[in-house]
Amino acid sequence: MKIAVSLALALSAATLAPPASAQFAKAEDAIKYRQSALTVLGTHFGRLGAMANGRAPYDAAIAAADADVVAIAARLPWHAFGPGTDTGRPTAARPEIWKEQATFKDRGEKMQAEVAKLVPAAKSGNLNQLKAAFGPAAQSCKACHDDFRKK
Repeated sequence: MKIAVSLALALSAATLAPPASAQFAKAEDAIKYRQSALTVLGTHFGRLGAMANGRAPYDAAIAAADADVVAIAARLPWHAFGPGTDTGRPTAARPEIWKEQATFKDRGEKMQAEVAKLVPAAKSGNLNQLKAAFGPAAQSCKACHDDFRKK
């Protein structure tokens, strides 16, 4: 619950804040921010995936809470991929992010749309609905990783 509240506050601040170049004093700060947001996203998405794929027991309450965190975290990292944030700290981000901004932005928006569908599916209390929503969300993450994340 504390994580969800913290992420909600961070999201509120992120949506009201100035552009990334004004938010981060150094490129290293932007990289650290986006890595942190993606770590939180990956952790909670992985928990949903474990339930959806039968590697962990299904718990409707945990699935609903994880989906809420994933939906918030999925909106956080994008503004931290601004110009000049391709260096300054070790990162798995590929240079194509800054060369193919339109495609990168499109992939991020598609991922957020698919992740948003996880929330009602997870809150339904129905494992089959979670499974149905998880697959497309996972594919949208994979599509971005395939082109924009170092292996």
